[in-house]
Amino acid sequence: MTNPIADPLVAAPDTDVASKLVHLEATPEGVATVVLNRPLRRNAFNAELIAALHEAFETLQGAEGVRIVFLRGAGGTFSAGADLDWMREAADRSEADNRDDAMQLARMFKSLWDIPALTVALVEGGAFGGGAGLAAACDLAVATSDAKFSFSEVRLGLIAATISPYVVAAVGPRRARGLFATGKVFDAAEAEKVGLLTEVVEDAAALEAARERLAAEIMACGLEAVAESKTLVDEVAYRPVGEVMEETARRIARIRVSPEGQEGVRAFLEKRKPSWAL
Repeated sequence: MTNPIADPLVAAPDTDVASKLVHLEATPEGVATVVLNRPLRRNAFNAELIAALHEAFETLQGAEGVRIVFLRGAGGTFSAGADLDWMREAADRSEADNRDDAMQLARMFKSLWDIPALTVALVEGGAFGGGAGLAAACDLAVATSDAKFSFSEVRLGLIAATISPYVVAAVGPRRARGLFATGKVFDAAEAEKVGLLTEVVEDAAALEAARERLAAEIMACGLEAVAESKTLVDEVAYRPVGEVMEETARRIARIRVSPEGQEGVRAFLEKRKPSWAL
């Protein structure tokens, strides 16, 4: 696979204006990395960053051969949430304009959720508001032990609306209510306990080691099987077993006769690696 965006991953040392707001890279093996690149603003959201993320996520939805997508922030911070200037502008807009603005944010999160490859948030520093929402919208989220989290919207008289479907899916309704209603800052250990994180590591070096481990692990998995597994969860979640029995049977039958399913089973029976395994 060629890189959808050719620019190397470089955080601008003293300006965000001249640099790309999002860097997207991919290796020939299908390991993609998306980097929020507003380090001087702690990778906070504004309209331009939201649009750039949306574009990157939609690119990854259609890119062939992508097996895993890592999402991280430049400069040692994942994302501080909403940019103050962006919030100031929103306060002066009409309700209709704010609704349009919020829909852009909602579409960005949905485009991340819809990426067929496994998605992994790599969190350092802070993940606040929408930044924590990005972590929740990924399939896995790994953070350093000193990372901090908060859904602080309520302390501004606001609510965590656009990110709520992903946070509730990650932590459950009761915990989401408490986190949304208090806006408290909590550490990585608590984030893992409530389900926002799937793994906590010691430091940045351990985070990089986790990235390499996950990238290696995904190489053993069929691309189509990963995508189908993600949609399967959406299909059966919170539904009675009786309602989904026929659907689950239909899905596994289709996968069994697919080229990837046939190759995987034959490789297992012949005691060899499947064609996609590196």
